[in-house]
Amino acid sequence: MLSKLNLDKVFQDFSTQKILIIGDVMIDNYLWGKVKRISPEAPVPVISDLIEEKRLGGASNVALNIKAMGAIPILCSVIGNDSKGKDFLKLLKEENLSDMGIILDNARITTQKTRIISNNQHLLRVDEEIDTEISQVSEDKLISFIREVINKKSVQSVLFQDYDKGVITQRLIEEIVKMANAAKIPVLVDPKKRNFLSYKKVSLFKPNFKELKEGLKADVDKSDLKDVASLLEEFRKIQSIKTIMLTLSEHGIIVNYKNSYHHFTAEVRDITDVSGAGDTVISLAALCLGAKLNPLQTAALANLAGGQVCEKPGVVPVNKEQLLIEAKAYSV
Repeated sequence: MLSKLNLDKVFQDFSTQKILIIGDVMIDNYLWGKVKRISPEAPVPVISDLIEEKRLGGASNVALNIKAMGAIPILCSVIGNDSKGKDFLKLLKEENLSDMGIILDNARITTQKTRIISNNQHLLRVDEEIDTEISQVSEDKLISFIREVINKKSVQSVLFQDYDKGVITQRLIEEIVKMANAAKIPVLVDPKKRNFLSYKKVSLFKPNFKELKEGLKADVDKSDLKDVASLLEEFRKIQSIKTIMLTLSEHGIIVNYKNSYHHFTAEVRDITDVSGAGDTVISLAALCLGAKLNPLQTAALANLAGGQVCEKPGVVPVNKEQLLIEAKAYSV
């Protein structure tokens, strides 16, 4: 799929792009420590020698992946006007990411996911969040900013990164998709359950298998690729979606478009942590669509990138240089 591409030029072209990212942002907080004994109070491990590390998560991890590939992300979201919100803005600044599209809302808290990890093993996660929809005031501010960006036609793709935390609303989806389609800018979606059926007339829709089953209330087996592909084809036509790219974890990726499907097997890797792999896949897909790659070329690169980040603990962005090397080896 990649053999016909000048991969050096494609990767250089990525650096000329701007990608508009709309979605739920959060802080990924890590507590790294050592487990030396089991608690006498309950059969649970006791962790000590803790080191705390905060990273950008959710839609902001997509921004990090876009940046890691040399492109410019324009991040749009709503956070709380709270201490964690200040931490989030500080993390953006440290990563040289703009906060122009970040709306502060006094009625919300900033989402934080705290993961406790020992010896690269994920022991526990604690979520602090509000998942109700944003207020109309915040929604209006967000739509107004996005409209200004799209009207300038300075972005190559628009990406919805939906985590069901309330930033993405039905009205926001409808208005932004209409704007982007009028401007002939590709729209990509990484969906969750709440808005699954709300995304229509988009360029690329990328659920994982769990999201597909929940969103469509479908009883299908992941290993029955023909059955899965048939379900995708039906859904794609109903929603007027150009391409569906379904991630199947250890079974790879299925791409459905133009009444056909293609299956990409997962690369053999030493899997450490699958957190954030979906963010990486959709990020590469957005850049590939912006570079006018076809759906199969897009899926091949995205599949490689998603596998790469699973080899590292925690949520981390893709490594551009490593991905280029892997893509060249894959295309031989």
